[in-house]
Amino acid sequence: MTGRLWGVGLGPGDPELVTVKAARLIGEADVIAYHSARHGRSIARSVAAPYLREGQLEELLMYPLTTETTDHPGGYQGAMDDFYTDCAARLAAHLDAGRNVVVLAEGDPLFYGSYMHMHKRLTDRYSCEVVPGVTSVSAAAAVLGRPLCERDEILTVLPGTLPTDVLAERLRTTDAAAVMKLGRTFENVREAFELSGRADEAWYVERATTDAQRTAPLKDVDPDSVPYFSLALLPSPINNAKPLAESTAIAVEGSVTVVGLGPAGPEWMTPQVRSAIAEADDLIGYGPYVDRLPDRARQRKHGSDNKVESERAAFALDLARKGSRVVVVSSGDPGVFAMASAVTEVASEPEYADIVVKVLPGMTAAQAVASRVGAPLGHDYCVLSLSDRLKPWEVIAARLTAAASADLAIAIYNPASKSRTWQVGATRDLLLEHRSPTTPVVIGRDVGGRAESITVTTLAELDPDQVDMRCLLLIGSSQTQTMARAGGELVFTPRRYPDAPLRSAARDS
Repeated sequence: MTGRLWGVGLGPGDPELVTVKAARLIGEADVIAYHSARHGRSIARSVAAPYLREGQLEELLMYPLTTETTDHPGGYQGAMDDFYTDCAARLAAHLDAGRNVVVLAEGDPLFYGSYMHMHKRLTDRYSCEVVPGVTSVSAAAAVLGRPLCERDEILTVLPGTLPTDVLAERLRTTDAAAVMKLGRTFENVREAFELSGRADEAWYVERATTDAQRTAPLKDVDPDSVPYFSLALLPSPINNAKPLAESTAIAVEGSVTVVGLGPAGPEWMTPQVRSAIAEADDLIGYGPYVDRLPDRARQRKHGSDNKVESERAAFALDLARKGSRVVVVSSGDPGVFAMASAVTEVASEPEYADIVVKVLPGMTAAQAVASRVGAPLGHDYCVLSLSDRLKPWEVIAARLTAAASADLAIAIYNPASKSRTWQVGATRDLLLEHRSPTTPVVIGRDVGGRAESITVTTLAELDPDQVDMRCLLLIGSSQTQTMARAGGELVFTPRRYPDAPLRSAARDS
C-alpha cells in the first residue's frame, strides 16, 4: 500500500500561525520534505520545528540554482524542470514504500509555492491532499493594520518579475495590490509604483509575523536591504488615505474634488490626482475624460455632454450632500477653461455651504504644447479662449487686441470647432495689426496622444484650415525667437526684456 502525500502550508513565518491540522500532520508524518537554497537552510523547516518529532526521515530538496546563469541545454527553466522531476522521484520512492510524506511550504502551498511542482507530478499516481496556510499577503495586511480590500474593491496579486511598464499599468488599473518576489527586483518594482503614480500609497513588508519583521513606506526603503521574502502592498484605497485609527473613528463625509487629468495619458497625471480618483465613490465629467479612467467595480462613473457644466456641478454637489466622495474630472488643469469654475460657482449657493470643495491642479495644454518646442511662454503671457459660447466675439476681439498691444505671448484654447471655423482667420488678422508677420506661431494637436503633431509657422502663414478643436495655438511676442536645431525647431521667449536691468532676471531665478 502506498503512502499519502500532503502539501502543508505553514503560514507567513510565525510558528503560532501554523494551523492545528498542519501541526498534527507534521507530527504524524513518516517523511518531512522541504526546499532550500544552496546554503542548506530552510525557512519552512524552522517554522515547522516545534511540531517535528524524533525519528522522522527528512528530505532536503536543495535548489541547484536560483536566478544564476546555467549551461543546462534548456536554460534556467530546463534546469528547474529537471530538479523538480528529480525531487518528485525521491518523494515517490518514499510513497511507494508506504511512507506518508509531508512537503512543507511557507505561506500557502498553492500560492507561488514550490509544493505545486510536486503536486502536479505526483497527484495522478498517489493520494495527495493540500492543507492551506495563511499567505504572506494576508500577513502583510495584518501587521500593517490596513485592510486589503473593502466592498467591491479589486485586489490584484502581481510578481515583481514582470517588466516595469507592464507592472505599472497593472497598478494603475487596480484598487489594491500585492507585489511578490522582491529582492533583486525591488528597484524595478518601486519604479513601476512611481510610474503608476501610486508610490505614496504603497508599503513595504519584510518577513511578516517573524522576529525579523520590518515595515516601512515603500519609497523610504534602501534597495540593497531588501530580501526575497518581502512584498510591496497597496492596501484598500478606502482605508489607506489616513492612519487606520483616524479613518475608522471618523465617519466618511461627502466632498467634491475637482481634478485635472493632464492633456493626455496617465503619465501626465499627478500622484495627488491619482490618489483622489482612487478614493472616490463617484467620478463625474465629460464622457471622453471619464472614459480615460480605469473601471473599478466599487466606483460609479457619470459621463455627460460637454455643454452641461453647471448641471454637472450641481449633480456632483448633490451626490456629496448624500455622503459620496465625488471627483469631477477635467482634461488639463481644472482651473483653465474647465470644471473648477463651474463647481465653485454652483457651490457658492447657500444650499451647498456645508460641502467641502477642493481643486487639484493638473498639467494644462499650454504648458504641454510649449514643452514640445522649448519655451515660447518663457516670459509674460496670457491665456484666451476663442469659444464664443459663453462670451461674445466682441469681448474676445477686444482682449486679443489688448494682449497684442501689451506684447504678451498668447496661448489660445478652443480655436475652432465643427460649427465655428472663422475665428482663427479673424484672430490672425487682428494680431497682424500689432505683430510682425514673422511672429512665431506653434500649432499643437493632441499633445501626448497617439495623433500628436506640432507645427511651427509664422503669424502671416497661419492657415486656419490646419486648426481644429483638438489644437492649441501659441502666438509669440515681439521677442519670441525660432531656431533650427537637431531634433526640430526650438522656439523660446527670452526672460530678459530689451533694456531691462540685467539684475531683474537674475533676482527671479
